[in-house]
Amino acid sequence: MELYGKLLNITVPFFLFFFLVEKIVEWRKGLHVIRGLDSVSSFSSGITNVVKDVLGISITIITYSWLVDKIAIIHIQATIFLYIIAFLVIDFQGYWVHRWCHKINFFWTYHIIHHSSEEFNLSCALRQSISTFINFFTFLLIPAALLGVPKEVIAIVAPLHLFLQYWYHTQLIGKMGFLEHILVTPSHHRVHHAINKEYMDKNLSQIFIFWDKLFGTFQQELDDVKPVYGVTRPVKTWNPVKINFIHLWLLIKDAWRTKNIKDKFRIWFMPTGWRPADVKEKYPVGYIADVYNYKKFDTAATKTFIAWSWSQMFFNYFLLVYFFAFIAQIGKPHIFYYGAFVFISIYAYTELMDGSRYAFYMELVKSLIGLFIIYYYGDWFFSSQHWPWYHYIVAAYFIISVFATAYFAFYEMKKSDQQVSLA
Repeated sequence: MELYGKLLNITVPFFLFFFLVEKIVEWRKGLHVIRGLDSVSSFSSGITNVVKDVLGISITIITYSWLVDKIAIIHIQATIFLYIIAFLVIDFQGYWVHRWCHKINFFWTYHIIHHSSEEFNLSCALRQSISTFINFFTFLLIPAALLGVPKEVIAIVAPLHLFLQYWYHTQLIGKMGFLEHILVTPSHHRVHHAINKEYMDKNLSQIFIFWDKLFGTFQQELDDVKPVYGVTRPVKTWNPVKINFIHLWLLIKDAWRTKNIKDKFRIWFMPTGWRPADVKEKYPVGYIADVYNYKKFDTAATKTFIAWSWSQMFFNYFLLVYFFAFIAQIGKPHIFYYGAFVFISIYAYTELMDGSRYAFYMELVKSLIGLFIIYYYGDWFFSSQHWPWYHYIVAAYFIISVFATAYFAFYEMKKSDQQVSLA
């Protein structure tokens, strides 16, 4: 937990830096592959994911440590060869987990957030799940366990494997020659994120593309088929917490509403998108029939509001820097209060991005909770022991945030509504 938090404090600035580079290249080339609110939503999703991961809010059915203890045949010494084996096994596991998340209704709940952006850029790589409360897939690491690969090696290689999937989420890099035959490239992954019928559920590999070629899920990017991004049932929200559970909520409602007892059970394991016939007819949901004439989700937003939304996201990242740096000193149960507060904060400002006037009241409650925490502890979660000035900045932010949100919710939104009605 503590080590992973410190690792994130080192790596996240690199994610932000490369996104800035992508933005500069986009501007220099006169392209438009980045939208402000979409990227704020993506980075906010990334924040929720790392908070959840650092807090360890999940259950593993079978732990890797147990597998090694029970089934290891040999024990490989710690050499470069050991790390290569671990990397390959994790990549193999990643392919199959990814494939099942695309093919099975229940597991799509874990993955919908990653595909929910209707853009394709580095920020959308950070749309990662918070709905994975149970890990079913450790058994796929059996090959590593049989060879006695130590759990410490897996713990080092797994985050590295995840971080290496960031770079290929871009439209600004074309095909890469011979690397197209070995690695997952931006071209391969553009295909994967596309909802064109030619591209759906293809290129599921994470680092090495040969898994797709081996198991029949490879598709090359076609010159005459421009990828269209998103999901076929659009989420129509910037709120990453809602996006994470939108598919699960639909499954729950469908299982409850269907009159067919068999369908109540099999809906969870049917192909992704399957719905009982009686429910599908009575409770239709929006579906993109023509991907080339679909209007992307958007909300009215001035440049000032987009700048404010970025400010909200960056301040929550500012809260995370302290959290990850001193998570051991903050200790339990306070780290869970901290994580819950970050979730509430992100929910509040992304609701404002969605145009919800209830967002002001959520922001007010959030800020009052934050000010109460500072009053109760005398600082921000013991920050005076490390950064004596920190809680003053946090308190000032809460106050400013309430007034700024009131302005956007009750003035700018009202003004935008009036302009729409006049049009």
